[in-house]
Amino acid sequence: MKNPQLLATILLFSFCALAQAEGDDITWNTSLKSQFFAGKTIEESDSVIELEAPYRAEDPAIVPIKVSSKFAQSKDKYIKKIWLLVDKNPFPFVGEFEFFPESGKADLAMRIRVNTYSNIRAIAETNDGKFTMSKKFVKASGGCSAPIGADLDEAMSRIGKVKFRLDDGVKNGEASLAQLMISHPNLTGMQMDQITRFVRKSHFIDQLKVSFNNKPVLNAKIDIAISADPNFRFYFVPDKAGELKAEFTDISCESPISRDACKKGSSYTQSYTVSP
Repeated sequence: MKNPQLLATILLFSFCALAQAEGDDITWNTSLKSQFFAGKTIEESDSVIELEAPYRAEDPAIVPIKVSSKFAQSKDKYIKKIWLLVDKNPFPFVGEFEFFPESGKADLAMRIRVNTYSNIRAIAETNDGKFTMSKKFVKASGGCSAPIGADLDEAMSRIGKVKFRLDDGVKNGEASLAQLMISHPNLTGMQMDQITRFVRKSHFIDQLKVSFNNKPVLNAKIDIAISADPNFRFYFVPDKAGELKAEFTDISCESPISRDACKKGSSYTQSYTVSP
């Protein structure tokens, strides 16, 4: 190359990118692994689950991610739990999701907040006690502090509304895809109200349970990284006509409009009749 300065710049950027890539696992190795999986051996592989995420997020407050399992759930072999972590988020824990043989597939899709360039990790525990991790690097910035907009009270007035959507052709004994949509602002505690200019207190969904005919399908412990108006896709296996039910709790309610409907620790339930 004829331009030495340009060559030096390219080499510098290449070196910085390499250093960043090599440093991606520092947070995981120095704190997260011991915090969440002390004493556990974790294999990094896409042989059990595979995580999908965009390399560059279009909107850091609603980054779509998907976890796909590589085998169907059965009583003999199934995925018990999947943890989701974002290394560089202020609170790396996204959620802990519990699955069952009745889940059909341990697949999961949702939208999350990513605050800065970071690895996203999905760690699966199978019923034989083994742990496997799939990860993706995502470029994003500011997802946890993204503005909440000017219509928060209106959003709070709709809090707790839940809707299911099922794919056509639900069949007995087969894994069926379901979508759960929850109306909730899921405030992180890092967002500024655009009208008052005050930072709003955190207020988010922390527990979720989905069942079919009173048999568990998906249980979750979740935190601030889940986007506003949470949207989950998952599977269940209907064995006959029955009730698909979602229950969730949140940590508090601060809006005067919604205070009567939303009390701290309240449980919200929505049922959907399934007729395979």
